[in-house]
Amino acid sequence: MEAFSPTPPQWIENAVHSLDFHCPRCGNEAKKAKRVWLNRRAPVIGENYERKWQEFYQCECGEAWWSWSNDRPPSELAKREDQ
Repeated sequence: MEAFSPTPPQWIENAVHSLDFHCPRCGNEAKKAKRVWLNRRAPVIGENYERKWQEFYQCECGEAWWSWSNDRPPSELAKREDQ
C-alpha cells in the first residue's frame, strides 16, 4: 500500500499546502483522493508535545496537496458516537 511506504512517491513533489484540508483546486474532500501518502518518518512535535505529520493527497482532478494530520476535521463516525 502506497500510503505507508517509507519512500515518498514522485507525485508529491509539486504538492501544495491546503489550509482547510481539502483540494485547493476543486474543493473535494480528502476521502475522494485517488492516492494518499503519509510522511510518518518526519513527525513534527507541536503544542503539548503532540506529534503531527504531513498527509499528502492526490485528488481526482489531478491536484496534489498536503495538510497537517492535526488539521483533519473530525470523522463522521465520531459525530455519530457522540449522539
